[in-house]
Amino acid sequence: MKILIDNGHGIDTKGKRSPDGRLLEYAQNRLLASRIVSALQARGLDASLLVPEETDISLPERCRRVNQWCRQLGRQNVILISIHCNAAGHGDRWLSARGWCAYTTRGNTQADALATSLYTAAQAHLPGHRLRTDYTDADPDLEKDFYLLRHTSCPAVLTENLFMDNHDDCDFLLSKEGQQFLVDLHVDGIISYLGV
Repeated sequence: MKILIDNGHGIDTKGKRSPDGRLLEYAQNRLLASRIVSALQARGLDASLLVPEETDISLPERCRRVNQWCRQLGRQNVILISIHCNAAGHGDRWLSARGWCAYTTRGNTQADALATSLYTAAQAHLPGHRLRTDYTDADPDLEKDFYLLRHTSCPAVLTENLFMDNHDDCDFLLSKEGQQFLVDLHVDGIISYLGV
């Protein structure tokens, strides 16, 4: 199984930061993504960064890269997880929204099973943190047709790893402990989904 980890946004993406400027989403996403890939590789799994560049690679190019792996290996042998930090506003002030969540496209797909495994891991690794869910279709993931999820051929999930414009979430995201919890969440969720 090829595991692709996408680190959303790039150094040249405008905004995408905490109100005090301590957390830059592109840097946070790359830190988490690279550590997730390293942890999966240490377990003997075939994991890679989708975007090794620091610049913001376009969504069509990201999809092209994913789908190239799908054509090469078969779409049933590839999964994609895109790493992000959430925000309730425009980065100009602290707000109260909090929590972790995962998105899939609308409808029932194999991505729902991957997202459910990630939610199960989130319950274990984020005690005391809100998990944002939508059980209207009997599974916890939120559904939205984000471009990267809609235009890739393999099971694909986008995780929003807490809110960078919530002061408490931001502090947690910047802490070594919080970062490790989020890495472990993704690694354990992926391993559970793969059954290894």
